[in-house]
Amino acid sequence: MVMNKIKIEVAYALPQDQVILVVEVDEGSTIEMVIKVSGILQRFPDIDLSKQKVGVFSQERGLSELVREGDRIEIYRPLVIDPKEARRQRGRR
Repeated sequence: MVMNKIKIEVAYALPQDQVILVVEVDEGSTIEMVIKVSGILQRFPDIDLSKQKVGVFSQERGLSELVREGDRIEIYRPLVIDPKEARRQRGRR
């Protein structure tokens, strides 16, 4: 049986560095499988998939969800400060 290959992007951004990797995977792959195949976990060893959320095109998704041709998987960093608190601090200045 021949598996069709699909192209997926994996994106991760730090304040000083943003990476988007294009990966070719078998149709039927999960988000977690694509992230592991992409090599991004080796490039950024601080990524912890058990704690960090992931999504596809800004929509939060689970690691076991299947990807589709052209999806962009995004690995989200934990917030440094709550957005409401950041606005309050700016307002005080």
